Amino acid sequence: MDSREIALRIINNVETRQAYANLALAKEIGRRELSDQDRRFVTELVYGTVKAGNTLDWILGHYLTRSLDKVSPIIRNILRMGIYQIFFLSKIPVSAACNQSVELAKKYGHAGTVRFVNAVLRNASRNPEKVIYPNREQEPVRYLSLKYFHPEWMVARWVERLGIENTEQLCRLNNETPPLSMRTNLLKISRAELVDLLLKEGVVCTASHWTPEGIVCSEHPAIASLQSLRQGLFQVQDESSMLVAHVLDPKPGEVVFDVCGAPGGKSTHIAALMENKGRVLSADLYEHKLELIRENAKRLGITIIETKELDATQIGSLFPAQADRVLVDAPCSGLGVLRRKPDSRWRKNPAMLADLPKLQRGILYSAAQCVKPGGILVYSTCTTEPEENQRVVDQFLQQHPDFVLQNTGWYLPEPQDRAIIQLWPHVDRIDGFFIARMMKAKVGGAN
Repeated sequence: MDSREIALRIINNVETRQAYANLALAKEIGRRELSDQDRRFVTELVYGTVKAGNTLDWILGHYLTRSLDKVSPIIRNILRMGIYQIFFLSKIPVSAACNQSVELAKKYGHAGTVRFVNAVLRNASRNPEKVIYPNREQEPVRYLSLKYFHPEWMVARWVERLGIENTEQLCRLNNETPPLSMRTNLLKISRAELVDLLLKEGVVCTASHWTPEGIVCSEHPAIASLQSLRQGLFQVQDESSMLVAHVLDPKPGEVVFDVCGAPGGKSTHIAALMENKGRVLSADLYEHKLELIRENAKRLGITIIETKELDATQIGSLFPAQADRVLVDAPCSGLGVLRRKPDSRWRKNPAMLADLPKLQRGILYSAAQCVKPGGILVYSTCTTEPEENQRVVDQFLQQHPDFVLQNTGWYLPEPQDRAIIQLWPHVDRIDGFFIARMMKAKVGGAN
């Protein structure tokens, strides 16, 4: 099975079975012995085609005489993948894109669909000038949506808040392939030692300037093939995600709760900062996700993490005033990490931004009950939207006068004077994240 057919099968599963592109890609690649070049090509075809979804359908509309909805899913995806190669992969010969698409149509269609695919893609390749994008100044939202592969409702929100220029930068950044970043397991190895080891394993990497444990990789073989991963010398984790545990600032010997702990990146980071001394309770609603936490902890050599299956909105009644520090890394819309999940932008909708804050407040309010007097509560998300971030914290503080917002930026590895942290991909070149640190009043009301 060649690279294009592998990519087609993944893309079709994403559309017809609601598979997640990153998980389906990892599973399919893991089953096959692909060269690094083929692995990169399959990844580009899958992520690019899925990411450009609505724009590809819009482009196809210029060359179709019938509705795309009436075309079978597998043929529809052959067309999308072909159009993506013709219009957006300049290094792929147009003839190869057309010919290989026709070959796929022969395998997955019939004589009529073969002629149809051939005619549409030949027409597109010969007449690309038919595709004219909306005027940027007259229709900025529609232009940015089609040009940079984002839903119009999402673009409209950002244009209103950020302006056209910043929104364009954000959308463009969301389409770039993010570097892989990893957190050194300082319980086993120093960052400098790990960088040297990774270089010997064929990883091109540099030290992060955001965190003292972070490493950013620009080129690497399949991560699962690295001996250093199996030895528990690092955890794959984005730089912005690493900042959360630093803001929490846990100390050896303390009791720390991570109330939405799976898959364990932040929980294991907390334990490492505690020098594997004390107690970390890492909770999640689902047992299969707790198993991921346990697997990561075992691989990293961490022994102080205790997992518990529970509803985070109920944790306060189970463990009142028992934790020195509590982290609420809340479920969110994930609009800060779109570049890592190419299909996720099409799975989002505006209703999420109305529904999620209720859940986020419920978890935060419950988790706050777990904090001891004088203890610390950190709220974080991987989104950029104020309904899920600043407004949740503001409402919490209004209703909980025994908590006070601290200067969150002071607790970053490189301290900044910022009451709360809102990171943006196009500004900070890392995932979009929100972090707020609050302290509970000590007995007697003094902070």
